[in-house]
Amino acid sequence: MNLTYLTTQELAEKIKYNARTIRTRLKDSVLFEGRHYIRPFGGRKTLYIWEHVEEDMAMTSISSDFAIPMAGGGVCNG
Repeated sequence: MNLTYLTTQELAEKIKYNARTIRTRLKDSVLFEGRHYIRPFGGRKTLYIWEHVEEDMAMTSISSDFAIPMAGGGVCNG
């Protein structure tokens, strides 16, 4: 499977968010390391995995109005 890796700026352009918002608000609260992004070679650079981000954005938009996001990336339909 070929994955598309994006920098923070490239992701921002695709999803129409400010790069700073991604870094400060979405990263580690909605976008999780290992699922949505990686740090190649143990460095500081962050690369986002487009296919996983896109898949989870679509899942969130079709879930029920009463879904509560969980820390592990799932939802509680409580």
